[in-house]
Amino acid sequence: MSDKPTEKEEKKTTPEVKSESVESKSTSSTSSTSYSQQRRNTKKVRQRKFKDKNKGDKNQDKFETKIIKIRRVTRMFKGGRRMRLSVFVAIGDKNGNVGIGLGRGADVRSAQSKAVTNAKKKLISVERKGKTIPHDIFYKKGAAKILMKPASPGTGVVAGSSMRIIAELAGIDDLLGKIQGTNNAISNAYATIEALNELRGKKL
Repeated sequence: MSDKPTEKEEKKTTPEVKSESVESKSTSSTSSTSYSQQRRNTKKVRQRKFKDKNKGDKNQDKFETKIIKIRRVTRMFKGGRRMRLSVFVAIGDKNGNVGIGLGRGADVRSAQSKAVTNAKKKLISVERKGKTIPHDIFYKKGAAKILMKPASPGTGVVAGSSMRIIAELAGIDDLLGKIQGTNNAISNAYATIEALNELRGKKL
C-alpha cells in the first residue's frame, strides 16, 4: 500500500485550505478596521476655521451712510442701450472723518456698496473747533462756490443740498453755509469736501 493520498482525498483537503485562508483574511481585515477606528477615535478633532462674514461689518458700523443722488445711466453697445444705476453717497463717523464716493451697478444695492468702498478710500479728517469749524472759508471748484462760516452753539447746520449731509456726517453741528454757482448736488459735494480739507486749526 502506498502512502500517497488519492485524488478524492486531495479534493477534500483543498477546500479546507481555502477556508483557512478566507478566515485569515477576514480576521486580518477586521483587525485592520478596528485599528483604523481606534486611530480615528484617538485623533484630536480639529475645529474648522470658518471665515467670519460679519468681520467686515464692524468697520461698516463705524460709518453712517447717506445717499446724496441716484442717477440712471445708459451706455450704447452693439446690441443696443444698456441701462445701469449710478449712486453717489457720503459716509462719516460724526467724529471728524468723512468721505464721498460714486458707484455704478445693475441695481441700487450693488451700486451703493461700490460707492461705499470708494468713499472709504477717500476719507479725510476735518479740523473742528468744538462742534463748529475753526474759521470761515470760501472755496470754488468748477461752477460750484462754497461759503462756510462758524456758528455759535445751538445754531445748527444752516445749509442746503449736499453741504448739510456732509457737515452732519463730519460731526459739525453748528455751521452757516451758502452754495452759489450751481445746483448740482455732486459738484457741491466735491467742493464741500475740498473746502473742509482746507480747514486748519489756525487761519493762515
